[in-house]
Amino acid sequence: MTYLSPFPKAELDRRIASARKALEANHLDGIAISVPENIYYLTGLDHWGFFAAHVLVLNQSGEMALCCRAMERITVENQVNNARFYGHKDHEELSDYVHQAMKDLGLLGAIVGIEKRSLFLTPRHAERIQDDRSGVKWVDASGILDDLRLVKSPLEIEYTRKAAHAVDLGTLAAVAAIRDGGSDYEVAAAYHNKMILEGSEYPGFGPFIRPTSRLGEEHTTWRGEVFRNGDAVFLETCASYRKYQSPMGRLVYVGSAPKGVEESAELAVRGMKAICKALRPGADAGDAYEAWHEVAASGGLVDYHRHHCGYLVGIGFPPSWTGGSMVTSLFPKSTRKIEVGMVVHAHSWFTNTKVADYFISNTVLVTENGGEILTNKTPETPIIR
Repeated sequence: MTYLSPFPKAELDRRIASARKALEANHLDGIAISVPENIYYLTGLDHWGFFAAHVLVLNQSGEMALCCRAMERITVENQVNNARFYGHKDHEELSDYVHQAMKDLGLLGAIVGIEKRSLFLTPRHAERIQDDRSGVKWVDASGILDDLRLVKSPLEIEYTRKAAHAVDLGTLAAVAAIRDGGSDYEVAAAYHNKMILEGSEYPGFGPFIRPTSRLGEEHTTWRGEVFRNGDAVFLETCASYRKYQSPMGRLVYVGSAPKGVEESAELAVRGMKAICKALRPGADAGDAYEAWHEVAASGGLVDYHRHHCGYLVGIGFPPSWTGGSMVTSLFPKSTRKIEVGMVVHAHSWFTNTKVADYFISNTVLVTENGGEILTNKTPETPIIR
């Protein structure tokens, strides 16, 4: 079998050119990249090995060196064509290989950025890398490459649409598996089976499947519980195609729904439409939150606030589908400018309020005319199983 890179050379070359411009704009001679999503973005390296720190060194000329465990050599040689490989044995120090790569790329005594917000570059690794004793001036460069990934190319949008297709059909299968006396194991199995058969790889994390008793727990999932009539089942799911994430969410009632759920669902749907309308090029991210909150206020929830009404998504490796350690969200008064090609996991969420619990979330693509919902097959109106 021949390995097919997720990105053609022209796409990778364009990204490296953008990264070089970012270095220049930030007065950097080079950067030590350790966020897996950024390494994948520039090289196409796709594997589970990121649990052990990788460092991709990039200089202003666009030359790159990838430093990681020596045992990853075959994977790197199969997948990466634009970076030299520096593999350390497990009893050796990653930092020694990073220093050698920097020397080979002409970065001794240079101004070099380092990504301090990486989940996998431990303090020990970071400290040893910065103790290079060659006169390098180290600068915190967290976020400068993350920002390059926020606006998607046509190829990236194609991958996101494929992920959205898989998560939608997987979610419909999960909904169909919910029943009185059924377990969350059955729901998780039905979801994964359909999601994978529809073309998804493993997502960044999740899916989150939980009953009423754990509705407010943000990041817990199935563990063998049985659903009963009257339960609300929380589904927050995600699929991935070439590492591009497409999350969505629905609340499903077993047997019967509480009084007022129709009104809550109508509020959630209106909130989603308001978010999509506000996601116009040139708008502030905070405008989407204000638009959503105006809908909440119109339903009598003037004092109801959430930390955000969505966040940007794209490339994602475990343990998150948000694209790294940070969440780039639509929070109140955010001044981040919305651009065509951004992808948002939009939330219209009303739980633990004075109205019946209901929520929906969708993967939304920013277009010239506002937000286009990509996860549009699973009903947004109340689902009772």
